[in-house]
Amino acid sequence: MLFRSSAIHREILKTLTMLLFLPGSLLAQEAMLISNARLVIGDGTLIESGSLLAQGGGIAAVGSGEIPAPDGARVIDGSGKTVIPALIDGHTHLGYQSSRDWGGHNYSPENLRDNLEQYAWYGFAAAFSAGTDAEQMALEFQRNQRERYPDAARLLFSAGMGPEGQGPNDAFLVEVAAVTGRTGQTILHGLNDPEQAVIEAREVAASGIDFIKIWVDDRGGSQRKLAPEVYRPLLAVSESLGLKVFVHQQFAGDMPDLLAAGARGFLHGRLGDAFTAAIARQTAASGAFVVPNLGLGELRREAIGDDPFLRAVLPDAGADGLTGSGRLPAGEIVRDEERENSLRDSLMRLVDAGADIVLGTDAGALPGHPFGYTGHRELEIYVRLGMSPMQAMAAGTSVAARHLGIDDLGLLAPGYSASLVILSANPLDDIRNTRTIERVFLEGREIHRDTIAARLSEAR
Repeated sequence: MLFRSSAIHREILKTLTMLLFLPGSLLAQEAMLISNARLVIGDGTLIESGSLLAQGGGIAAVGSGEIPAPDGARVIDGSGKTVIPALIDGHTHLGYQSSRDWGGHNYSPENLRDNLEQYAWYGFAAAFSAGTDAEQMALEFQRNQRERYPDAARLLFSAGMGPEGQGPNDAFLVEVAAVTGRTGQTILHGLNDPEQAVIEAREVAASGIDFIKIWVDDRGGSQRKLAPEVYRPLLAVSESLGLKVFVHQQFAGDMPDLLAAGARGFLHGRLGDAFTAAIARQTAASGAFVVPNLGLGELRREAIGDDPFLRAVLPDAGADGLTGSGRLPAGEIVRDEERENSLRDSLMRLVDAGADIVLGTDAGALPGHPFGYTGHRELEIYVRLGMSPMQAMAAGTSVAARHLGIDDLGLLAPGYSASLVILSANPLDDIRNTRTIERVFLEGREIHRDTIAARLSEAR
């Protein structure tokens, strides 16, 4: 790769590339200086009192103490505030959930915008949609996103592959088929044999998609599991084509062979007693990541519709629908102690092995698991189970960016996008302080959170 041997050249190339693709409106944007703020860099380091200068949509300087403000710069006093890189959700399913309901009839560019603006409202700069998107529509959205949807988090997505007509859960398969029929676009690539797996990988690479998601799950006996003799050649050819393959696996026991075959990440941690220290060490040694994905099951028990942090972006009917049906107030939830200890021990095995943990939520895969909100809740679960707030923040910023190939997000550092969040309280003291969002900037531009919340909360 060009400039691989020189860290300085990589930083120069990153900055030039970022500037090259910024639209003119951002290049002409005023400079912005945030001073006297606590800066959580995103890589595990902290500047307790420092300044950040943004120009042309990117970060120009970061340091302790004061940075001189350029003429005409917008100056924000960050005293008592904390600045973090905007977050990244490494596992979601965009397009199917709307403010009204869930299903394939919602899938459209307009609903993708709504979903991604909701992510931005919650302080996210990007979201990775895992294997359930209409490919040409998603590619077109990506090409035009900066100009048409400046208040939306960045869309990343993967092609989806599994046995013919299978992969997502049975209910989701019905909705995916509906979108495929309505749009005529490919969503799921059916794999019946090793030769077809190689052909499909090459077609995905030629289309300009950078990721593949595979399902290795028999859905409790209702589907066929993608077999090793099919996924092994797929993983091998994908590696040669520069494609990253991420896995929805059924059990932790499926991971060793997938790791040996070249899987780059796992979108469900399958944490518990079966997630052994040996698997954690193999994951770390291979350089793969794990998305613990713990909130998907946990939050279904809780009356999350009562939370003002969620109600702000939902119509009343949508929020009310997340309070009943056996859901309990957060304070009444009683967790099984044995399961809690098992999850804690397995998560710590990953941490102790030095394996990369990436924030991901599976939001949008089923009704009632809202975009953005669930990311903040997932971070809370990580800390409850033993990660430090700083480790959790890295999982949702720099670690996620690295594994998703996003070289301009995830850090507060020169040459990176000025996509950041100003918080009124310190998440290193209490991870729930990621909720105390005052301002969100995407590529140096402050998004209109009040406008987004008002539009999303309208019953449509």
